[in-house]
Amino acid sequence: QVQLVESGGGLVQAGGSLRLSCAASGRTFSNNPMGWFRQAPGKERDFVAAINWSGDTYYADSVKGRFTISRNNAKNTVYLQMSSLKPEDTAVYYCAADKVPGKPLVMFRPSSWGQGTQVTVSS
Repeated sequence: QVQLVESGGGLVQAGGSLRLSCAASGRTFSNNPMGWFRQAPGKERDFVAAINWSGDTYYADSVKGRFTISRNNAKNTVYLQMSSLKPEDTAVYYCAADKVPGKPLVMFRPSSWGQGTQVTVSS
């Protein structure tokens, strides 16, 4: 089991930027695909982005070109750089880990979750 702790959320104006971080501990981190999801009030939790051990990435269409996922295996940390933020990006953002290494990122299925961090984008 991987333990995940997010940080970096906050309030930002539309058009602004934020960087979320997710610190992982527990079992081996570097082999796990990692990802970000988000959940707005009254809505389902949606996939945002994922990254595998070699740095390949996969994004939801709604954030492609605006968000960048990255990881630092030496620091057991995954990041989500968010730019050109829109009010509709407002949500609680969750870090997630998939326990199955090596599968295509389109098949990312979380087995561990962080507690979430709030991102609010004002218009």
